[in-house]
Amino acid sequence: MGCCFSDVRGGQQAVGGGAQSMIDGGGGGGAGHNDAVDFFFRTKGLTALFTQIELSLSASKLCDRDIISKSDPIAVVYAKKRDGTLAELGRTEVIMNNLDPAWIEKINIAYQFEIVQLLIFHVYDVDTKFDNIPVKMLKLKDQEFLGEAGCVLSEIVTKQSRTLTLNLHNKNGHGGLKDLGTLTVHAEETVASRNVVEITFRCSHLENKDLFSLSDPFLRISRIIESEGSVPICKTEVVNNNLNPMWLPLCLTMQQFVSKDNPLVIECFDFNSSGNHVLIGKVQKSVADLEKLHKDKIGANFILPSHRGHEKVMKGQLFVEGFVEKKIFSFLDYISSGFELNFMVAVDFTASNGNPRSPNSLHYLDPSGRLNAYQQAIMEVGEVIQFYDSDKRFPAWGFGGKTHDGSVSHCFHLNGSASGSEVEGVEGIMAAYASALHNVALAGPTLFGQVINKAAEIAGHPVTYNSSKYFILLIITDGILTDLQESKDALVRASDLPLSILIVGVGGADFQQMEILDADNGHRLESSTGKLAARDIVQFVPMREVHGGQISIVQALLEELPGQFLTYMRSRDIKPRADNVAQTSAQRHPYGV
Repeated sequence: MGCCFSDVRGGQQAVGGGAQSMIDGGGGGGAGHNDAVDFFFRTKGLTALFTQIELSLSASKLCDRDIISKSDPIAVVYAKKRDGTLAELGRTEVIMNNLDPAWIEKINIAYQFEIVQLLIFHVYDVDTKFDNIPVKMLKLKDQEFLGEAGCVLSEIVTKQSRTLTLNLHNKNGHGGLKDLGTLTVHAEETVASRNVVEITFRCSHLENKDLFSLSDPFLRISRIIESEGSVPICKTEVVNNNLNPMWLPLCLTMQQFVSKDNPLVIECFDFNSSGNHVLIGKVQKSVADLEKLHKDKIGANFILPSHRGHEKVMKGQLFVEGFVEKKIFSFLDYISSGFELNFMVAVDFTASNGNPRSPNSLHYLDPSGRLNAYQQAIMEVGEVIQFYDSDKRFPAWGFGGKTHDGSVSHCFHLNGSASGSEVEGVEGIMAAYASALHNVALAGPTLFGQVINKAAEIAGHPVTYNSSKYFILLIITDGILTDLQESKDALVRASDLPLSILIVGVGGADFQQMEILDADNGHRLESSTGKLAARDIVQFVPMREVHGGQISIVQALLEELPGQFLTYMRSRDIKPRADNVAQTSAQRHPYGV
């Protein structure tokens, strides 16, 4: 099943290479609404009454901080607390070389009418050397500040257009002599709609805008709003050197297009790395119009506005190759109807962790009871995931250690048992880990392939007779992989299975390879034989970022999990158990968690 694309990285990813989180799957800017997080807090007895609001941001006439190109802006939204401190709510994507950005990534916030909710908006120019870093990991102090604005959330939602334009100023609250531009915020209530349309677009005979090669086209779709402006809702990936492109399917929710008769603007651009994308043409059609194009098997000619206000009808046409209406279910629908997440863990026993007897070792067992980095990761991740697993029996392995027979193993039972790898509860993992440190010698190298294959073997076994289980493998590691390609091959093979892999990096190592496995840059992993991963199944979290206070551990761990889970279930048309779905939906909509 297709999904919308958003600006996540530099280069072509700054147009459409990075896939957005699946609908209802949570994710986004790293601090938005997330069913899995809601569920976690609800089990703790924490509930609240609120309306979920989605903020769309755009800016105009930003300052240009770059010398040979335009600024690469990102917007960050904060809630200002009573004590004056700022809590980050989310970030947009980075848009390359643009002083008038309209960001696609939305910021989710729970609107509570009885509370004065102060919002602060910061806009930064992201240095190009950070192009390949996920936005949630960008250190804002390393970026150039472009301006600040603030308002109360109720100021936006009480306007008829639900749109508010704010002047950007310096952090001291003064605009100074220089105009820093404006920031426009548009708010919409999030409605839990189950209705989506999946649309596959193609074009023919596009005009070539490149001199030495063919155009690199992509589509951007915007919805016209009452105030006669428009809000971009999604865009396709870029297809290189092709005047007759076909894109991956886009999935539009009822929330995005509002009604089948609401007009949408579909623009076709030729991608340029400078950010000055050239308009090839545009079409205004509603979802109903697009359905008719598909049914009648006809195309719509692109229009190109001319300088004199006239419109030129182009030879290039837009076709709707596929149009499917679907009902979708949320992560919570599945979990509440009896689907389980089965937890597995694999611990790094390579020598780079340091001698466990040394207090400097990542494996040091402190007599005072203070947890080391591995114990922290097991406890924090285990606490989150264990309540999704009814029997709480967890397979636990080690890798990179020399076991009792003197050989180095890259997948041994953490409990030392010859008969099975399962332990009881998170406490069982902790006990098996402590025991293994006394019985296993640290060795190496760091190889993931065998534990991934073992997890895949378990995840693949029940597919034929039980589709209500989904598996999560936690790998905790300190080091640099020796078998990067073998790990990629294992992950590509496993991407067809009900399996997600969470990698937690401990210590201060360079984790660049883990970011490659995470595949958040919009490029699917590729095996040594050229096979592409069916989906992204890896989430990498460095513990130092979590404990640095930049992101909450619950949010970081569960950010991509619901989307990965939903992608798998929907691709196989697996539905929640019907008797619980209606009840779950009624409990969740329109207020509360």
